[in-house]
Amino acid sequence: MSVSTRAVPPLNAGDEAGSPDLPERQSLVAGIDVGGTFTDLVLFDAGKREVRLAKTPTTLDNQAFGVLNALHSAGADLAALDLIVHGTTTTTNAVLERNLCKTGLVTTQGFRDVLELGRRTRPHAYGMKGHFVPVIPRNLRLEVPERFDADGCELVPLDEEALRAALKALLDQGCEALVIHFLHAYANPAHEIRAGEIAAEVWPNENITLGHALLSESREFERGVTAAINASVQPLLRRYVERLADQLAQEGFRHDVLVMNGNGGMVSARRVAIEAAKTVMSGPASGVMAAATTGRRAGIPDLLTYDMGGTSTDVALIRNAEPAVSNEIEIEYAMPIHVPMVDVRTVGAGGGSIARVTEAGLLQVGPESAGSTPGPICYGRGGVRPTISDANLLLGRMNPEKLNSVSGEVSLADIEAIFAEKLGVPLGVDAIEAAAAVLRIANTRMADAVRMVSVSLGEDPRDFALFAFGGAGPLHATAIARELGVPRVLVPARPGITNALGCVVADLRHDFVNTVNKPLEVLDIETVHALFDQQSAEGRALIGKENVRIDELKEIRSVDMQFIGQTHLLRVPLETARPSLEDLQRLFEDAYFSRFHVELPEIKASLVNVNTSVVGRREEIDLSLLIDPHGRKASLEEARTGMRRVWFDGFRETPVYWRDHLPLDAEIEGPAIVEQMDTTIVIEPGDRGVQDGDGNIIITLAANAWGDDA
Repeated sequence: MSVSTRAVPPLNAGDEAGSPDLPERQSLVAGIDVGGTFTDLVLFDAGKREVRLAKTPTTLDNQAFGVLNALHSAGADLAALDLIVHGTTTTTNAVLERNLCKTGLVTTQGFRDVLELGRRTRPHAYGMKGHFVPVIPRNLRLEVPERFDADGCELVPLDEEALRAALKALLDQGCEALVIHFLHAYANPAHEIRAGEIAAEVWPNENITLGHALLSESREFERGVTAAINASVQPLLRRYVERLADQLAQEGFRHDVLVMNGNGGMVSARRVAIEAAKTVMSGPASGVMAAATTGRRAGIPDLLTYDMGGTSTDVALIRNAEPAVSNEIEIEYAMPIHVPMVDVRTVGAGGGSIARVTEAGLLQVGPESAGSTPGPICYGRGGVRPTISDANLLLGRMNPEKLNSVSGEVSLADIEAIFAEKLGVPLGVDAIEAAAAVLRIANTRMADAVRMVSVSLGEDPRDFALFAFGGAGPLHATAIARELGVPRVLVPARPGITNALGCVVADLRHDFVNTVNKPLEVLDIETVHALFDQQSAEGRALIGKENVRIDELKEIRSVDMQFIGQTHLLRVPLETARPSLEDLQRLFEDAYFSRFHVELPEIKASLVNVNTSVVGRREEIDLSLLIDPHGRKASLEEARTGMRRVWFDGFRETPVYWRDHLPLDAEIEGPAIVEQMDTTIVIEPGDRGVQDGDGNIIITLAANAWGDDA
């Protein structure tokens, strides 16, 4: 992707807005990621050249306590910290679990049911219908007379008295947040702006979302749902970040907390609630950003990321160290969030995914999960159903003495008996063969997820390396890579806390989308140039308000285009800052052919959206500090902790190494197991792992080393 960049002096970005002075370097930086089970922390001290890590239980009732516990566990002096970057699941969980605030919507007369009508799509390819519940119920969606046409010309003036009556009715029904969503406001936002001014006079809080301000694009359903989600989570996020900032300030922290957005950038906690919908997918995005930075430093800029946790697996694509960003994400059926977010796809296969034999006699793995309570059998919390983690334990891939989250003791014999009873007997195999079958099916499902972000988008997995992280990712990475034909696997230094690392390495980023929706033959190219200039100026101004030191400003421009009459859009990266009409036509045709291998010269092209991403690059973090160099041994043999029987095509005696003890130039021939605090790495027979200067292990696969069906 071609971009336009300009270097800036290494000064505080906040200087443009008169913000408090920062030290010449932000040398003490903490990245904190809140997950469903653990809150992870990475604290970089550039001055002392050291890294401190923490993994503490997430406090679900108030995530702020878990954040403070992680900081205390790492021995952080909050008064000395220069920067805290936080990835939160507050909005993600609220949306997925529908724990949303009571929200009202005011819209154009005759269009209250847009959120319910949706698009002509189905949740299943062969289903005849799809059921969903709108984010805002019908009784809280009110209409007022007003109307613009698609060209932005006023057809019906805004009835301000009707608007005031609607606002009062929503307040009387106990609404905490408000959406103002008028037809064609992307073309002319005047009525939405005036309605927002009136609402500010009577609404008792700041939780007011104007549809065009959050997303200035056509397609009323997508824009309305995005605004509705934003408003519904806004009070939750606002309360959380204010509470967290207050508690941090009480313990001496003197700067703003920055919060990860789903686009892989970050924004001040003071402003994050304004566009709360952008924090959905914050956690997965931070892991992808860490992967992009790690891959670039390792000289492997093209990656397929694979993050396997306890309940699900997230996958994404990175090309030239730039993660794929999409504004077409659908969180679940009929719930599109059309703000730019890292394009992460999820499949219900994690360490806790339950294996069972269906009534048809077929082995199925997931999507049902044992979760953290009771969890897999091996957790000792009462779980009695076979899971992927239990299969790994039975096959010797995991060490029963080094499991996290274990509450009681369960013997391997007990696990083997359950596998034999629930899976082996129905399938006609023994417990070990059943466990091996569970892994094969799970690996196939996860490989399919990787295909969703590669093959389905016209990319060849063989052109990438697989970046494996999460607590369970490195256990399965080489098998999945072999399934896909991916030649190499990159396992970062700290796979289990990669999302927290992503918070540390993330840049400032603001994305803008404006709808034009004109055929190229009637398009005024100067209008496009003016929109790019406007987006650029707004992005630079927002970055200038943050109290964060940046080394460089970068702008990424693109357009969304389609052939006239088509429904779906194609993102077209731009080569220059001011493209001509001929440039747009040529680039669109090239992008279309690259994706579909079809030429359609007889059909006219249309430009739908103009997009700009303004990125403030922060100073680079030295990732080689993630593993303490003083703990490394002089030889590979000294790093070996023992031998263990591990199942591949059968059980093999396999050396086991402790990763923190590996010499920096270690070369490991498979089969081998590498254990560390936060994960276990499986190197299969014939594969070869080499450690680089940052402590990454790069595994090169040997084709057909031990059988295609293993």
